[in-house]
Amino acid sequence: MTTAQFYCQYCTASLLGKKYVLKDDSPYCVTCYDRVFSNYCEECKKPIESNSKDLCYKDRHWHEGCFKCTKCNHSLVEKPFAAKDERLLCTECYSNECSSKCFHCKRTIMPGSRKMEFKGNYWHETCFVCENCRQPIGTKPLISKESGNFCVPCFEKEFAHYCNFCKKVITSGGITFCDQLWHKECFLCSGCRKDLCEEQFMSRDDYPFCVDCYNHLYANKCVACSKPISGLTGAKFICFQDSQWHSECFNCGKCSVSLVGKGFLTQNKEIFCQKCGSGMDSDI
Repeated sequence: MTTAQFYCQYCTASLLGKKYVLKDDSPYCVTCYDRVFSNYCEECKKPIESNSKDLCYKDRHWHEGCFKCTKCNHSLVEKPFAAKDERLLCTECYSNECSSKCFHCKRTIMPGSRKMEFKGNYWHETCFVCENCRQPIGTKPLISKESGNFCVPCFEKEFAHYCNFCKKVITSGGITFCDQLWHKECFLCSGCRKDLCEEQFMSRDDYPFCVDCYNHLYANKCVACSKPISGLTGAKFICFQDSQWHSECFNCGKCSVSLVGKGFLTQNKEIFCQKCGSGMDSDI
């Protein structure tokens, strides 16, 4: 380009002896360049002129004096920062606003530091300790109570109950029977070893039995039907001397009328209504 051709590419004014700016190898006077090419500041919305420093982040632009934390207003020039919801924040404000708070000390868990998570809450690694021995739990097994979290050895020492069957610690749940505790998986029929956790069961000498085993081993038998008499589900039965009947089986041996709540006669271990038993030798 010759001296005679040294003009502003936009307004064609001579640039001899004047300040100018090159854009794509073409010269522009400062006024035209600022008007045509200047970016606008995200903060003050004014153009960032050629004599000002243009700070850019993700296609957004700021004056050097406008490049500040949106919360504390401190300059972010040549300092680390983070963005949240299109807002620029210094690392301290970002940590206070966005980072997790320790459940124990309530202080911010700084980005990059190790944090422990349990039941939706967060701890500094040094704050996540056993409530009893105060040693860090880290990723070791733990047991939680209302009073805090405990490492397994401390929990067993302070709180644990032991299963009456396997003699091992019951850490949660369990079943109480005859003032003794069982793991749910250890509460079995003493006869057939069937799981009794959600089943009806009977007791004999402080041992649990499923209904079938108890009836087979210990239940009295109905004189009439020879089936076991169980007291479960409110079943009613009749006792007379050393004999027992289901209430629905307590019928006259001749006419089959129910004798529940009625007078009756007996002969050779059979029962009869008074009508059918008339003339027979009675035991009562």
